[in-house]
Amino acid sequence: MSKQVFICAHRGASGNYPENTIPAFEQAVVLGCEMIEFDVRLTADGRMVLLHDSSVDRTTDGAGNIWELSFAEVRDLDACAGFHDHSGVCIPTLEEALDFFPREIELNVHVYPGPVDGQSLVASVCRAIDSRGLYGNAFIAGSEEVMNLVIREDSKVRRCLLGCQNQPETYARRAKEFGCTNSQPLNSITTKDFCNQAHALGLTVHPFYADDEAEMLRLIQCGVDGILTNYPERMGRLLEQLG
Repeated sequence: MSKQVFICAHRGASGNYPENTIPAFEQAVVLGCEMIEFDVRLTADGRMVLLHDSSVDRTTDGAGNIWELSFAEVRDLDACAGFHDHSGVCIPTLEEALDFFPREIELNVHVYPGPVDGQSLVASVCRAIDSRGLYGNAFIAGSEEVMNLVIREDSKVRRCLLGCQNQPETYARRAKEFGCTNSQPLNSITTKDFCNQAHALGLTVHPFYADDEAEMLRLIQCGVDGILTNYPERMGRLLEQLG
């Protein structure tokens, strides 16, 4: 293997811990992950919280769309997502997460606007990155809408285009058109040719995703820079075996 491939913990170490929570991030840090991916949405009263789905139904003991719930209502939810050893864990705010992460970890911030809060959400995330001096180790991932909002709000914030990452013929070029530094193709389209094309455009390549060692190895052999995984400990063991 010509280079070390970095581990990106998808929603933290979410295979064994409640996703998008501080315990999942703590474990990712313990495991030595170089990048952590997480998802940001706005509550009804404009607080930035970490949640992947539009609703809280799957990962908490509550129900309803996040943009219809107040921060106080969200904070009362148990976000253990079935990991009962972590009962009582709450949905963190973006600020809490940013203040927790060690500065050397790359932050893959997936921004999900609700029906009407896109501009407010992107502006708030950009301000959080700016105020903490995280331009060098945080980037915003999202749709074309999100990319345009980031460029308008603060073009110094690094970007990763999502939404067309299943299109191998056009994805890397489209990401470059938005001034992205990072690309996150689906693992199904990730090949040596794609990696060569993306690298020629100056893009870092970290596909979504691989949880079994055979697929991790295939992606490594394609020349990726990193891999998103729900089980970073598995990838760590594989990288140790590969030396």
